[in-house]
Amino acid sequence: MPVRIQEADFDIGSELADLCRAEPRVGALASFVGLVRDVSGGDGVSEMSLEHYPGMTEKALAAIVGEALQRWSLIDALVIHRVGRLLPGDRIVLVAVAAAHRAEAFAACEFIMDYLKTRAPFWKRELTAAGARWVEARDDDDRAAERWRQPGA
Repeated sequence: MPVRIQEADFDIGSELADLCRAEPRVGALASFVGLVRDVSGGDGVSEMSLEHYPGMTEKALAAIVGEALQRWSLIDALVIHRVGRLLPGDRIVLVAVAAAHRAEAFAACEFIMDYLKTRAPFWKRELTAAGARWVEARDDDDRAAERWRQPGA
């Protein structure tokens, strides 16, 4: 259950290969890659800066992945989240889940991403033509995470 927070970019193919290497039980590998958009709230974004509290943030991410491992029959999961200065098109996050079957892999990958958006302590600041601004939490993200608290989710 690797969780990493880093400034450096990551190689998606290499990370996915490492996740299921030497695990012949893996029948499904679901992944999500988040990228920096050049538009937010209708304004052009020239860069984004992400900050975190070392130690606390890793612990929060590990708890999210641990909950996914308890909810679904997963073989393994990986979260890599970048911090520091990022430009439009740069990769921000990789979530990957290995399972025997696709339904579990898809659900767990979506769950982890929904909880990262609402529970992971990151602070995002965008630079626009009007100046820098902190990115506020979105109601859509809260609604997406809320569905996992419903019975049977």
